[in-house]
Amino acid sequence: MKTRLITYLLLGLALAAPAVAFDLQGHRGTRGLAPENTLPAFEKAMRMGVDTLELDVGMTADKVLVISHDPYLNPLIVRDAKGEWLTGTKGPLLRSLTYAQLQTYELGRIKPGTPYATQFSTQEAVDGTRMPTLASLFERVKALGSKVRFNIETKIDPTQANDTVSPEVMTQALVKVVRDAGMDGRVTIQSFDWRTLKIAQAIAPEMPTAYLSFQNANNDTITSGVWTAGHRMTDYPDIPTMVKAAGGAIWSPNGGAVTEDLVKKAHAMGLKVLPWTINNPPEMDKLIGWGVDGIISDYPDRLRTVMAARRMPLPAALSSP
Repeated sequence: MKTRLITYLLLGLALAAPAVAFDLQGHRGTRGLAPENTLPAFEKAMRMGVDTLELDVGMTADKVLVISHDPYLNPLIVRDAKGEWLTGTKGPLLRSLTYAQLQTYELGRIKPGTPYATQFSTQEAVDGTRMPTLASLFERVKALGSKVRFNIETKIDPTQANDTVSPEVMTQALVKVVRDAGMDGRVTIQSFDWRTLKIAQAIAPEMPTAYLSFQNANNDTITSGVWTAGHRMTDYPDIPTMVKAAGGAIWSPNGGAVTEDLVKKAHAMGLKVLPWTINNPPEMDKLIGWGVDGIISDYPDRLRTVMAARRMPLPAALSSP
């Protein structure tokens, strides 16, 4: 009788406990709706209601940590001081410009007539927008009173070592900016370059690390060992096992490379699974049905709609001033 009573009590506690939170992440703020990786995009995502702002960082010539997906100025989204679009496929490297020089470039819209503009035709331009520092984002979030979290990717390519600073310099700078802002309890560090994550675990064990992977017909970051700090796929039965061996807390695969079976395997090892970049509502719904722990999307509004249809709790939207 006593055993049965204890069983009922434990069951009651389990049923009363809140469900594990689903992490709705706005990719580059909300790239589908506002200029990517800019303060307007991050604020729009917060006012819409997201759990986490996903973003990327790079470093300038004078060692300022800025928010940018590319290690160079991208001609698809960057205009010069005269308002002219940059030419070619790549502009100057961030590491070749000081922060003051970077501020002469504008990032408020996508270059018209390009496939990129067609892909994100719902993005609203915000002319006059400049590349922000990570510190300025933290300041803005504090000023708005938001409790949003941050998923920060170090943009380092081990096959293009001269394009950026070293993993050590990048990671140390990132950790310093986060700690200086008092945001260490609200930050996850992610990267395709797993060397970064190994360094982060050593110098900032309080910050979870998310292991990005990319597998499709044209890309593979997990087989050779170049991107994965020497870990090779041939030494492991699957990617979750490799992520676990590398010390990860989160596996973040591209949507086309994740399966329901891999989600189950990752969960069995104590890993969370957060696929990227999921913009199609039926795919969002499928992945939620598989039990993923969150989704990174260019369209947080679409993801909120899918979650609402499933009667899932939604992150609070930041009210207007």
